[in-house]
Order: sequence, then C-alpha cells, then structure tokens
Amino acid sequence: MTFDIAVERVLGHEGGYAHLEHDRGGETNWGVTIATARENGFHGDMKTMNRNEAIVIYKRAFWDKNLCDKMHFAVGFQVFDACVNHGAGYAGRWLQAAVGAKVDGAIGPETLARTNFSDPTQTVLKFMSARLSFYTGCTEWPHFGRGWINRMAGNALYAAQDLK
Repeated sequence: MTFDIAVERVLGHEGGYAHLEHDRGGETNWGVTIATARENGFHGDMKTMNRNEAIVIYKRAFWDKNLCDKMHFAVGFQVFDACVNHGAGYAGRWLQAAVGAKVDGAIGPETLARTNFSDPTQTVLKFMSARLSFYTGCTEWPHFGRGWINRMAGNALYAAQDLK
C-alpha cells in the first residue's frame, strides 16, 4: 500500500475550503490549515489551493516527515490521518505511547524501531483508543464530535482491511 491510497482516504474525510468559527486550525482547504500551508510554501489565498497542492503538502509535511512509509501500512495510515486531523505532535505522542517509546511527539529512529517491532494490530488499537479519548476531551466536541466519530468509524474499517 502506498501514500496514494492513504491520501485518497484522508481526502475522503476532508472537504474543500472552510473557515469555521470553532475550528482552531482557522482557514483550511482540503484539510490543510493556513499555518501548515504557509510552512510548506503555499502563500496564496487559501480559497485557491487546489487538490494537487494539498497533496504535495500532505506528503512533505505529514507522510514523509513522520516516516509513515517506513511503518506497516495500517499503522502508517492511522498516524498520517491523525497528523492531518490533530497535528503531528499529538499523533507522535499517541504512537509512542502505543509502542512503549519515549513520549516526546517526534517520530524518529527509536519510535520507528519500536513501531516496527510491535504487533501492528495492537499498535493500531492502542493508537485509535488514545485518539478517541482525546476527541471526547476537546472543547470543540459539541461542534465536530459527530464528524470525528464518523471519521474514526471509517478508519476502523480501513484498519480491519489493512491488518489482514
């Protein structure tokens, strides 16, 4: 499995342009926040960001930077999706806790080694559990909770498929 599959799944969760009152990410397009866009070289109006520009940012800022291609695909996809939805720091901490690595939020050689030594099914279950617990503590839960749970339901189905 590849980045192409992962990004299509994530884009299935993310819509086009949005600037929602309760979204801490501010302006987004294709799920890319304005801060992430600027950090990765997109300086245009967020309304004009096209799908391909978003994909380039996703690959550089989340997939490659967090070594998702070096993990079992089931794990890498879940980490990637969480990076997009919450930020890489949260995703890194959840992965590190799931595999018993030092929890600092930065996915590096130690985290990767522990991830690849760990059972991917157990890792995905622990990771998804931490993510679900996080959602319920978010102040934005009343506004976005239903969508977040639907996203996780879809990701659970992907996990079942990816862990065969």
